[in-house]
Amino acid sequence: MERRTLGRTGIEVPAWCLGTMTYGRQTGEADAHRQMDMALDHGIDFLDTAEMYPVNPPRAETVGDTETIVGNWLEARGRRGDVTLATKCLGPSQLARDGAPVTAASVIEALDGSLRRLKTDRADLYQLHWPNRGSYHFRQIWSYDPSGQETSAVLENIAEVMGALAEAQREGKIGALGLSNDTAWGIMRWIAAAGADGPRVATIQNEYSLLCRYWDADMAELCHHEDVTLLAYSPLACGLLTGKYAGGIPEGSRRAINPDLNGRVSDRLWPAIDAYLGIAERHGIDPVHMALAWVAQRPVSAIPIFGATDAGQLSHILAGTGTRLSDEVLGEIDAAHRAHAMPF
Repeated sequence: MERRTLGRTGIEVPAWCLGTMTYGRQTGEADAHRQMDMALDHGIDFLDTAEMYPVNPPRAETVGDTETIVGNWLEARGRRGDVTLATKCLGPSQLARDGAPVTAASVIEALDGSLRRLKTDRADLYQLHWPNRGSYHFRQIWSYDPSGQETSAVLENIAEVMGALAEAQREGKIGALGLSNDTAWGIMRWIAAAGADGPRVATIQNEYSLLCRYWDADMAELCHHEDVTLLAYSPLACGLLTGKYAGGIPEGSRRAINPDLNGRVSDRLWPAIDAYLGIAERHGIDPVHMALAWVAQRPVSAIPIFGATDAGQLSHILAGTGTRLSDEVLGEIDAAHRAHAMPF
């Protein structure tokens, strides 16, 4: 299994990351434990979870359930030292802390809660799930307007939270810092706030797939020059790139629960999916393996975070971790992107 380094941290992880957001809702605990066993046996020792999980949909009463399942597995297997563990602090949301923004106090409260549920004293990578100021992710780009943000207040909050995170790092509670659903400006301000003593941003976890390529321009340039690793969530676009919705909506699938997949489904979507599925078929590549390999082969370091509802799906994904796409396939993908840019 190919290894990558997260930013400038020296933390080495596989080029693929197991996501856990279905654990506790679509995926029962026994199957979740089996999946983590399978991933580790395959050489994938990088796990990503979050305070907010499980999702589809997220609920206040289930916040933290996924971390508990992961923590139970870590305790049962006794292999905490064999995995790189990433989790996230929920941003302003009615799901936790009465919708309060991330502050120096709330980030430590969230961190301590995550560590208790995970049954560990350290998060190797601690990520801020959403910026307080909002962002253009999750289909907000169509009406995104940052003009209401008060720059001085944003910077004061970043400095305050960075101070708390620096102390948590000195105490050994976190190894590295990551952001999620953030922007180029946000990353640069967090890097500046770290200075010589704070945890420098090592990763950005944003949506990225053949169908969602906001990261490809300014963000990719920033990540290249500043050594920030992309952790790409939804690399299969909520299953749209697997081809499983070509004949309808399978029972128990994410789309059966969430019909528009958080705004991803549109009239522009289906021709784009047909184009990518056509490329996979012409070249005899499984569409799941093609979509994940494409992320892993980007010229600027990107690690796909993949998840599976059950162990059978995971087995299918793991069978393709050695897939390499040819220049011919990559060229056809580029042509399809030009023809079907921003389908959602």
